[in-house]
Amino acid sequence: MKDIILERFPIKHPYRFIDDIHLLEKGRIHGSYTFREEESFYEGHFPGNPVTPGAILSETMAQIGLLAYGIFLMWEQPGFEQLRFLLVSSELKFRNIVLPGERVDVYAEEVYFRFRKLKCKARMEVAGKGIVCRGTLSGMILIPDQ
Repeated sequence: MKDIILERFPIKHPYRFIDDIHLLEKGRIHGSYTFREEESFYEGHFPGNPVTPGAILSETMAQIGLLAYGIFLMWEQPGFEQLRFLLVSSELKFRNIVLPGERVDVYAEEVYFRFRKLKCKARMEVAGKGIVCRGTLSGMILIPDQ
């Protein structure tokens, strides 16, 4: 299932921030992404001292904790390929920075999934640094023509 989700992931390079899924089961997911030094946003954030933007870190958490996990939850629904996912809200607290070349691990646990709305508690970690950010993410699954 993990390989199929990665193969069919609806977001593509250069805006795809998921390399691998290490754990995927009812109630939780663990995935990772390595920020490559040649990522385009490092050129301007900040020249000579690049740091991964917080908005990109939030997007990474949403892609792993909501989108990949949401695909897992909705896999058997009719018309699955037409489903769209929308980030509704995020409440994240940042504690550290992520530098070019660092791998982030995202861990998310389902709080609830009902009425096509998914809410998860999530955290992002970097080996040797600990928690980079944590909080909650909410998303909505949109079904075309409804």
